[in-house]
Amino acid sequence: MAEQKAVLAAFGDSLSAGYQLAPQAAFPDQLQAALTAKGLHVEVRNAAVSGDTASGGLARLDWSIGEDIDGVILELGANDALRGIDPQITRTALDTALARFAERGIEVLFAGMLAPPNLGADYGTEFNAIYPELADKYDVLLYPFFLDGVAGQKALNLADGLHPTADGVAVIVERILPSVEALLDRIADAS
Repeated sequence: MAEQKAVLAAFGDSLSAGYQLAPQAAFPDQLQAALTAKGLHVEVRNAAVSGDTASGGLARLDWSIGEDIDGVILELGANDALRGIDPQITRTALDTALARFAERGIEVLFAGMLAPPNLGADYGTEFNAIYPELADKYDVLLYPFFLDGVAGQKALNLADGLHPTADGVAVIVERILPSVEALLDRIADAS
């Protein structure tokens, strides 16, 4: 009998969707390739929408994440910070999303984001606390900063300085891979 394939969804914004990248260069496809190369039986679906805020993602959660999804890489909040949205609005949306995933028995890898420094220390302190606090509240895996190793690296970002190139996505995949494997372990333990 064949091993059942775990189905993951990259549920996020342009950083996951692959803004201005070929589909095979986007995060879901590169992650799929990395997992396959490790011999893991996983399907990674792109459930990301460029421009989404945390509230926008929440609004489409139920129809974007089907009943066959075992785990989600939740990557939202970058657009909230770029637009200076009140961190309480972002927190409420992400809190509600995590509660819905918990109700549905979907395991989550929560990909954190950091506020840009130009919004000030108070905004940054309030925004940056959202991810570790909600990860703790829902006992989900936390990857502290989705753009770790890529943010601020000119060679790994498009000309806008915000979105990763294909090489930038490769760095994200390499760094987040152990956390994705931990997510797969949680899915296996729950089944």
